[in-house]
Amino acid sequence: MDKLSALTMFVATAEHGSFSRAAEQLGKTPSALTKAVGHLESELGIRLFERTTRRMALTEAGHIYLEGARQALMQLQLAGEEVDQLQHELRGSLRLTAPPSFGPAFLNEVCCRFMLEHPQVRLEVDLNDAFVDLIDGGYDLALRDGPTDLPGLIARPLTENRILLCASPAYLQRKGMDLSLENYEQHDWLVFRHPLLNRHFWWVRLGEERIRLQQPAPRLASDNYDFLLACALRGQGLQFLPQWSAAPYLERGELVRLLPDYLLEPDAFGPWVHILYLAHRRRTRKVRVFIEMLEGYMRERGIV
Repeated sequence: MDKLSALTMFVATAEHGSFSRAAEQLGKTPSALTKAVGHLESELGIRLFERTTRRMALTEAGHIYLEGARQALMQLQLAGEEVDQLQHELRGSLRLTAPPSFGPAFLNEVCCRFMLEHPQVRLEVDLNDAFVDLIDGGYDLALRDGPTDLPGLIARPLTENRILLCASPAYLQRKGMDLSLENYEQHDWLVFRHPLLNRHFWWVRLGEERIRLQQPAPRLASDNYDFLLACALRGQGLQFLPQWSAAPYLERGELVRLLPDYLLEPDAFGPWVHILYLAHRRRTRKVRVFIEMLEGYMRERGIV
């Protein structure tokens, strides 16, 4: 029996928990699926399913074999897409996930450019702060500024996570006082709340000197970065911003960088924004093209 067909029928049976339901999905007969699974079990010399008159369930060996079968089928599908795209324009779907703040900062523009240049590719972009599982979510890649030492993932640096202190000209005009490490607590602060961030103090650097600052009571605190940024642009206070986010507003004069000799340490988020993808999944041409476009845009903006 064709091994590829047998693997396909085994995976469908495992996912549906029934020969009849899997057969209906594949347009086969239940006996064909029973024969395919039996062929695999004979070849392996071990049972993949425990069967009773009422139910069937994967054995321990069946769970292990299912994972390998899924990966093998996925790799063959990706290889087929790659070969096809050597001769034709990019097509298919591309799924990625990233924090919501990456959208207006650079992903909006990059995704629109990508769709214009590659009209046969369907983009699916999930913006959330959760560290989703790339396999379970079916994602081709993820962008993250958090921990990257995750099993089974390759992390490629995209841009440095330099943190700048900024405020709008309207705020500085209204507040009417200079900012220093001696009077910073007298200012209105917009503070991003996140479970990975220390809520009691900040570490800032001046050259090689490391200075601990007590975090003042915020005028406004939120777990939504873009909400805080909108308030900063409307003159409501001071905010620490990553350079990749602040760059266009600084260039247009909508924000002003304060204490430019000081840098806030990026705390739990790490010094880099990374592109993450699965170690066992070869990057297809459409993934490589998207990453190249993303990196090119960051260089164009001067925030790499």
